[in-house]
Amino acid sequence: MGKRSIPPEEGDVQEIALREALEERYLAYALSTIMHRALPDARDGLKPVHRRLLFAMRLLRLDPGQAFKKCARVVGDVIGKYHPHGDQSVYDALVRLAQEFAQRYPLVDGQGNFGNIDGDNPAAMRYTEARLTEVARLLIDGIDDDAVDFRATYDGTEDEPIVLPAAFPNLLANGAQGIAVGMATSIPPHNAAELCDAALHLIDTPNARSRTLMKYVPGPDFPTGGLIVDSKESIAEAYDTGRGSFRVRARWHTEDTGRGTYVVVITEIPWLVQKSRLIEKIAELLNDKKLPLISDVRDESTEDVRVVIEPRTGKVDAEILMESLFKTTELESRIGLNMNVLVKGRIPKVLGLAEVLREWLDHRRDVLLRSTRHRLKQIDHRLEVLGGYLAAYLNLDKVIHIIRTEDEPKPVLMTTFKLSDVQADAILNMRLRNLRKLEEMEIRGEDKALRAEKKGLDELMASETAQWKTIAAQIKEVRNAFGPKTAIGKRRTGFADAPEHDLAAIEEALVEREPVTVVVSDKGWIRTLKGHVADLSGLVFKTDDSLKLAFFAETTSKILAFATNGRFYTLDVSKLPGGRGHGEPIRLFIDMEQESDVVAVFRYQGGRKFLIAATSGHGFVVAEDECLGNTRKGKQVLNVKAPEETRSIATVEGDMVAVVGENRKMVVFPLEQVPEMTRGAGVRLQRYKDGALSDVKTFVGKEGLSWLDAAGRTFTLSLKELADWRGNRSDAGRLAPKGFPRSNKFGRLADDSLLTPKA
Repeated sequence: MGKRSIPPEEGDVQEIALREALEERYLAYALSTIMHRALPDARDGLKPVHRRLLFAMRLLRLDPGQAFKKCARVVGDVIGKYHPHGDQSVYDALVRLAQEFAQRYPLVDGQGNFGNIDGDNPAAMRYTEARLTEVARLLIDGIDDDAVDFRATYDGTEDEPIVLPAAFPNLLANGAQGIAVGMATSIPPHNAAELCDAALHLIDTPNARSRTLMKYVPGPDFPTGGLIVDSKESIAEAYDTGRGSFRVRARWHTEDTGRGTYVVVITEIPWLVQKSRLIEKIAELLNDKKLPLISDVRDESTEDVRVVIEPRTGKVDAEILMESLFKTTELESRIGLNMNVLVKGRIPKVLGLAEVLREWLDHRRDVLLRSTRHRLKQIDHRLEVLGGYLAAYLNLDKVIHIIRTEDEPKPVLMTTFKLSDVQADAILNMRLRNLRKLEEMEIRGEDKALRAEKKGLDELMASETAQWKTIAAQIKEVRNAFGPKTAIGKRRTGFADAPEHDLAAIEEALVEREPVTVVVSDKGWIRTLKGHVADLSGLVFKTDDSLKLAFFAETTSKILAFATNGRFYTLDVSKLPGGRGHGEPIRLFIDMEQESDVVAVFRYQGGRKFLIAATSGHGFVVAEDECLGNTRKGKQVLNVKAPEETRSIATVEGDMVAVVGENRKMVVFPLEQVPEMTRGAGVRLQRYKDGALSDVKTFVGKEGLSWLDAAGRTFTLSLKELADWRGNRSDAGRLAPKGFPRSNKFGRLADDSLLTPKA
């Protein structure tokens, strides 16, 4: 049996409301996550784990140029002294600081397998070695000069820095990613030289806005390069508010392979995209026949990225091919900007570009003042010691005599030569070998140099202008070290305008072009059959359903559906269900009101014109290109008010219009009397006392008006025979000619455009 727990004594039980307990504990957890895990400090751009890693490596003397040490040693020191978390999480953080494809300016110089851009894992920490880089040295330099505050570690046995001196603009230069509770941060990397130029401008013009600083910082600079294709205005808005995103594309070019063929070579991919996963995605799309313009993809990368795309033929437009890839793969990605940082290490806040740089500059001034005060204390102490040395030099024999004869020489020395406690200790702690160095000229020379340095430091402390001048000089040194002429400082990410292409051509490039037959049932179910199928007698429909219409199309075609609410809906044939089964209701592909119904479905051809009409007898001519919509909600073209609804649509072919109403009255008039519009209620085509419009048709006057009867026979009347029905728009008309179908529909002829169902 397990050990029985001893219940608490009666006086130890406390009743706490569950809500209060949860709120208190969750708030503590959220605060811990925000302050100590997810958000970087605005001053040095580091999270606690990264700061502890750099500090531990410095204590291990892993400075640039020194010998490497095992990463396991570093991780052990970090988790044992400063960071009480899992060793794997700490090692992952260390690895990321060393990855050149993840960090714009790596803080750790790694030796061994630290992973790669393909997403392969690094070797275990017992195999890899590390040391600090020059960038990390800049972040740490000055930490021994009381430049920053320290605090006790989690167990109280060590001290750790709250923030690093940070002579390098690390927050923006390397960026940061993190998810806290209720907030997150996403800061892309930037070019350090550009940041230094912006900081120098901010020193000269303290009130400069973020948009002004874009003269120096045009946008992020990713370690993997690529092209930013956002407008300057959108980038400026993002930097101004601290929130936004950047649209980044891969960099590519074409290489001629002879005989009229070529290949596309991708040399740079967007930041944080794994190359192997990217190629797998392209290969998967190829297998699914969703990239018909491409025949093959292969990875020829060595140390540099080189992904080769082979087009299906040499006639394929490379721009369209790449646009199809940008649309479907991570060759184009959006990288977010959310500059949510800890201001002064305590307050989470979203800052703009100018505010972030101002936080860094203010921190650099604090570091300068603190280190200057520290140096002044050192000088004062040294001057005091030198004063004691000078007194000892001038009275060396007497000093030696006192030390040899007195049991307590310190108070005797202090009294005899009027020395301070510090001076007496300095003389007594001096080694005998140093007596030979006690020369008056050397002591007085060092004293003079220190007093001159002290005077300069006092002037620096008294002048804010001198302080900013010193900070500017330090920033210029960093700028020169990471300038555009250096290998690491050269800008890697370029800027470009996204080329404008025909959207239809791009969408067509995403689908393999194949012939299909579109079938629509009476109840509004739609499907596609492979190939152009003329005989549909074998098609099976749901109970109480049958064929309404069918037409030929291609997988790259678009379909227009005209509804009783006056809206045109656009559907892609490639997204319609296949011929197996009964298809799917059209309503699943569009957002149409329940009370509305589909009037006609047809293939979009472009360039045609339609005559559309409502039950009220109103209508107008509209261009087919004006009917295309981009959303599921469709495009409103014919305005109708309940209980009226759209009734008919006909392709404009000819110069005459025939309109028939539910009262079987028909009127024929010139097409020129009907205006062409893009949207509206239209004009009255036929007037009714009771009833509504039934059907419309356009025809060539010289050829006459034709219709189909119930038996499928064709009747044609010439204009002379239609003399009794000819009139003007908005006439009431006369009863339809003998032989006109009882359905009051003109019917669909063999040479018509398959807009309406058979009579």
